[in-house]
Amino acid sequence: MGEFSNGLCGCFNNCTLCLITYVAPCYTAGKNAEAVGDSCMMVGALYAIFPIVGIYFAAKTREKVREQKGIDGTFGGDCLVHLFCPLCALVQDAQEIQPAAQAESMARE
Repeated sequence: MGEFSNGLCGCFNNCTLCLITYVAPCYTAGKNAEAVGDSCMMVGALYAIFPIVGIYFAAKTREKVREQKGIDGTFGGDCLVHLFCPLCALVQDAQEIQPAAQAESMARE
């Protein structure tokens, strides 16, 4: 099994994504969910309106990302990461989902 390509504190590897997530975390949560086959609008809205429920769905999205990419971890760990460091976790998930977009962003800087 593998690990995430960016660390939890690797938020600034993609400054645009980091800024968007810190301004509108519901947008990133929704886009992450959409990338793994869940409803973008539902997860984004829940993240914005009911943060605890949103954290649960963001953790479910992280679990799906881990399964697709063959990354070690547990759902309980995903919940804890999204509970204690939600913005960094959203960015890390998004970077894992879109590694090509990250490389393109870094090339422009």
